[in-house]
Amino acid sequence: MPRSEPHPQTDAQPLVSVVMPLYNAARTVAASLESVLAQTYTKLEILVVDDGSTDEGVAICRSYGDSRIQIVPQQNRGLAGARNTGIRHSSGAILAFLDSDDLWLPEKIERHVQHLEANPSVGVSYSRSAFIDDQGQPLGIYQMPQLNAITPELIFCRNPIGNGSAVVIRREVLEAIRFQANLYGEPEDFYFDDSFRQSEDIECWLRIALQTNWRFEGLPEALTLYRVNAGGLSANLEQQYAAWERVLTKTSISHPRFIARWGPRARAYQLRYLARRAIRQRQPALAVQLMHQALASHVRILLEEPRRTLISLGAAYLLWLLPDWLYRRMESSMIRLTGSSQERRMRQDARPGDSATGAGGAEP
Repeated sequence: MPRSEPHPQTDAQPLVSVVMPLYNAARTVAASLESVLAQTYTKLEILVVDDGSTDEGVAICRSYGDSRIQIVPQQNRGLAGARNTGIRHSSGAILAFLDSDDLWLPEKIERHVQHLEANPSVGVSYSRSAFIDDQGQPLGIYQMPQLNAITPELIFCRNPIGNGSAVVIRREVLEAIRFQANLYGEPEDFYFDDSFRQSEDIECWLRIALQTNWRFEGLPEALTLYRVNAGGLSANLEQQYAAWERVLTKTSISHPRFIARWGPRARAYQLRYLARRAIRQRQPALAVQLMHQALASHVRILLEEPRRTLISLGAAYLLWLLPDWLYRRMESSMIRLTGSSQERRMRQDARPGDSATGAGGAEP
């Protein structure tokens, strides 16, 4: 994708607050921070929230000496807690979140600001994402979510935002879902739910969708580089599923009819997503088990998305039955085909006048 030319910055342009949680990410934080400093949109404040780090990550961030960077220390509260602290200390009319192992393309913030300014009813702007490996190299596949006509049930079932580094949000949206609680000895304002150490994103997006009238809308470009890290928070699939079930339980209290209607379907999509993660982590027995659970929860997933469901089910069984060398060869071929197809679709979506609605969720 060609890089856009920087536009002159004016005082009339909104300040964007970039919130970057930091916890023992010394190996990757420099690249993440540099991707923010390289943004073509420069009216930024950058809040690096030191969430109780014990490595050299904070010292690395301080070494840049850029006046826009603020280091905000706190005892460890997790990702949601670090984001909340960043929001409380921020001043911008627009907030963007970047995990300290992900990257942005230089024009990301500029494109989102343009998007929000041109669409006053859109409160949550997000982009597609390209997957990179643990060394920062592209994997050739993308998160290709639906971009328009985003409903609460789509968010619950398919999470079109995909990851927390893809999203840019108006402050007004976060203020509309703000709540007070005393979790650490005194009352504080919360936006994300600090009690979640996983699935905090989908819990927040779902509250926005159910409690406000703000629209969600995505950009067709892959402006975020999302690092696939087997040692990250999402690596423990059982814990991730338990956290997702907590989202369902919490939402059922405030919106019981919504959960009664969409809960089994959303559970099936979540289980299928976790099965695909188990496949990538080379856990065939778990992948097969999760796919069976997905079908038991909502068998119509076979009719709603037959290709993706059957590919996931087939990949789980092939991983179980085939020699590793043969499965890897087949997987590499499938990744190349998928990546080529996704790139063609993004080129088509980027053409003026073309529809960029898409039909899928955030899974590759």
